[in-house]
Amino acid sequence: QVQLQESGPGLVKPSQSLSLTCTVSGGSITTNDYYWTWIRQPPGKGMEWIGYIAYSGSTYYGPSLKSRTTISRDTSRNQFTLQLSSVTPEDPAVYYCASWRSHCRAYASWGHGTQVTVST
Repeated sequence: QVQLQESGPGLVKPSQSLSLTCTVSGGSITTNDYYWTWIRQPPGKGMEWIGYIAYSGSTYYGPSLKSRTTISRDTSRNQFTLQLSSVTPEDPAVYYCASWRSHCRAYASWGHGTQVTVST
């Protein structure tokens, strides 16, 4: 079974960039039909979909954060990374990585999530 684990700094200063990595085990990130996704949940709010990098390496971002988001991957390490530039006080959240399977239209696996705080 595919397992995901987020890692990265829990504290970022305003205007800096946030970088989080999701390490995948139990399967390859190049396996067909997998879409490696980042989602966040700000305190007291619902889930916000950020974007994905597909098994093919193509990316797609949600409109709200698109201008500040880059998702990339390292196939040799079986990891994919979220970079969010110019963080603001609106960006604190629990950030999750997850795998989406298009054939069943569902998330197959989730990481446990990592808390990110923005503060000077």
